[in-house]
Amino acid sequence: MIQIIPITSRETYSVRHAVLRKGRPVEDCRFSGDELGTTFHLGAFEKDKIIGVATFLMNKDIDLEQIKHIKLHHCYQLRGMAVLEIAQGKGIGKKLLKHAEKLLKEKHIQSLWFNARVNATSFYENMGYEIVSEPFIIPKVGDHYKMMKLL
Repeated sequence: MIQIIPITSRETYSVRHAVLRKGRPVEDCRFSGDELGTTFHLGAFEKDKIIGVATFLMNKDIDLEQIKHIKLHHCYQLRGMAVLEIAQGKGIGKKLLKHAEKLLKEKHIQSLWFNARVNATSFYENMGYEIVSEPFIIPKVGDHYKMMKLL
């Protein structure tokens, strides 16, 4: 059984490092905004072992405001969602995202947006997110699209 619970930013590092920052210094797993009071982190656990993580921070995106008229305090960004390779394909990412959407709706958040790796866009589209940008490159990470969903 998979359990989704709040975790600290430091607890995200083992999964972020293995999936998102492989071969780079572990310090690269620390993201700006990780420690803000409005930021929260979720961990997916299987038999007390962390297998997936996601971070959600209040963050306005100017382009999204122009597209959907979303205000700062009603907009969150997903960052650093990752599931260990051995646990991929089991619906862990979907469970993390659904849990976060529920929490965000309870906070009256209007939208969730993020920069999605190109190879992950179909996963997010299946979850109701839409691509709202042209493709772009994040240095040292790769090709991405901006995606969002109104909650």
